[in-house]
Amino acid sequence: MNDKNIFSSFSLLGSEWSILVKLLLLALLFVMVSVAIYDRYIQRKNQLLINYPLIGRMRYFFYLLRNPMRQYFGDETFYDSFEKLDWINKVSEAKSPYLSFSPTTPYTNQKTLFKHANLVKELGEVDETFSVTFGPNRREPYVSKSIIGRSAMSDGAISPEGTRAFSIGAHKGNFPINTGEGGLTSNFLAPLNLSGCVSTCLEIKKGTWFAKTVYHLLRFLTNREVSQRVYRRMVVRQKDRGTFIFDNEKLHYFRVDWSKPLDAFPVQVPEGVPDITFQMGSGLYGVRDAEGRFDEVRYQKVMCFCRMTEVKLAQGAKQTGGKLLAVKVSDDIAYYRGVPAHQDLISPNRFPYADSLEGLFDFISRLQELSGKPAGFKIVISTKQEFEAYAQVLKNRKEAGKNIPDFVTIDGGDGGSATAPLEMMSKIGLPIRESLLIVTEVLANYGLREDIRIIAAEKVLTPDDIVELLCYGADFVNIARGFMISAGCIRARTCSGAGGHHCPVGLATMDEIKRSKYLVLEKSRHVANYHKELIQGVRSLLAVMGKTSPGQLSRDDLIFHH
Repeated sequence: MNDKNIFSSFSLLGSEWSILVKLLLLALLFVMVSVAIYDRYIQRKNQLLINYPLIGRMRYFFYLLRNPMRQYFGDETFYDSFEKLDWINKVSEAKSPYLSFSPTTPYTNQKTLFKHANLVKELGEVDETFSVTFGPNRREPYVSKSIIGRSAMSDGAISPEGTRAFSIGAHKGNFPINTGEGGLTSNFLAPLNLSGCVSTCLEIKKGTWFAKTVYHLLRFLTNREVSQRVYRRMVVRQKDRGTFIFDNEKLHYFRVDWSKPLDAFPVQVPEGVPDITFQMGSGLYGVRDAEGRFDEVRYQKVMCFCRMTEVKLAQGAKQTGGKLLAVKVSDDIAYYRGVPAHQDLISPNRFPYADSLEGLFDFISRLQELSGKPAGFKIVISTKQEFEAYAQVLKNRKEAGKNIPDFVTIDGGDGGSATAPLEMMSKIGLPIRESLLIVTEVLANYGLREDIRIIAAEKVLTPDDIVELLCYGADFVNIARGFMISAGCIRARTCSGAGGHHCPVGLATMDEIKRSKYLVLEKSRHVANYHKELIQGVRSLLAVMGKTSPGQLSRDDLIFHH
C-alpha cells in the first residue's frame, strides 16, 4: 500500500469517528433538552428542578457522591482518625502498621492517656495469651482463649458469606463470636466438617460423580470460590443454598436438622466449631416454636454448639427490637428464624420474659439450668439509680441462694447499628466509659463484682481502645466495626439495604450477585490477623505500662488530660 492509500484510509477513519462523535453529542443534547423540559413543565414533585431545570440535578448528583467520596477525601472524625482505619487494613493483610511522624489527631486533643511505668517490662515478660472464665459454678463453665470477641452481628444482616468468613476467622484466631439476635445458623458452623460432628443430627447432600468431576475441573482451572459456587448450584436446590455448609474433605453439603431428637445432637461442642455466644433477642429467633414462644428443646439443641447465652434487652444505637428489611429476609433467613420470607422483620421492643426484673432473672436462671452453661444479659446504661435496681434484685437472689447471671454486656449509647432509627443513634444511653464507671461501682457496692463478668462494647478499633476499656473495669471487650473493616467493609454506609442500595463488597447484603464475589477464605485470614495484632498491641501497651496481664489494669493507670 502506497502513502496515498494509507493517508486516504486514515482520512476515512477520522471522518467516521467525527460522525460518531457528532451523533453522540446530538443524542446527549436531545437527552438534556428532554430532561430540562420534563423538569420545568411536567414534573411537580421538586420545585428546585422547576426553577433550575437540568442544572438543579447537579445538586443531587454531588449529594449522591457525598457518602462514597467521604471515605477518601473527608476527615474520618467519626472513627477518631484515618490512621486507625489504615491500621486495621494493614494488620488484616499482615502488613507493617508502623507510622511515620504523627497521626492526624493531635496529641493535645487526647483527653485520656496511659501512664508510662518507671520500670517497663520486656514484651516477653507479658502473658502471651489472655483468658476470662465465665460461669465458674456452671456445669460447663466457659474459659475464653482471648479477652476480645466479635460482637453481635446476625446472619442475615451480614451475608451468609460474610458470616462464614467471620466464623472461620474466629476459629483460626481462637476468639469467640456472637451470633446476634438472628440466632445460630449453619454459617456459624462453617469451619466444621463431617468427621468432626455427630452426623445423626445432620442433613447431608451428596454430589453425583459428574458434579464432583465438574468441581475438580473448575478447581484446577479457576479457584476455590468459583468451583464451590458452581458445585453448590449442582448439589443444593436454590432456596436452600444459604443454609448448607461445605465439607472440603468429602465434598458434601450439610446442615443441622433441627427436627431430629435431642439425643441425636452432640453432648460436647464439636471440634471445628468456634466458640459461639448465642444471643437471644426479643424475637426469640432460632429458639421459637410455631406460635413464636420459647422452645426449651430447640434451645438445648442450639446450645450443643454454643458456649454461652446472651439475652439482649438493648444495644447502643437500637433501643427498639431488631429490624431486618424485607430485602434481607431471604428464604434462608426465614428458614433459620422461623418467619415468613421477603417481609420486613421487626422484633418487639420488650423481651417477652422481662415483664419484671425478677421474671427476667428467673428466665436467665432457667437458661443456665437447661444448658448447664453461662448466661447473661445485654443492656445500655442510663443512670446509676436504674442500674442499682438490677443490682438490688441480683443481691437478693444471691442471698436467697438463687442463680444470678454470669455476665452483663454493656453497650455504650454511642454504639453502632446497620439498621437503626436516626433519633436513637446518639440520644439514648450513656457512653461506654461512663457506663463502666457506674457498673463497676454498683456491682462492687452490692457485693456482686466477683460473681459477674463485664463485657464492654462501643466504637473499639485498635489496641489502645481495648486497654482503655480494661482500665475502666471491663473483663472482656466485644468489637463489631473493627472486625467489619478487617472483613472488607469500606464504610459505604449502605448496610440496611434500604432504597435499593446494597453493601458494595458483599459483606452486609443478601444481594446474590454481590455476595457471590465475596472472598470468604481470604477475608477469614484477614479477620484472624486483625485479632492477632489486637492482642499483640495490647501486650505492647501492657509492657510499657509495667503490667504482665490485663487483670492488673485499673483507673489508676489513666491520666485525664484537659
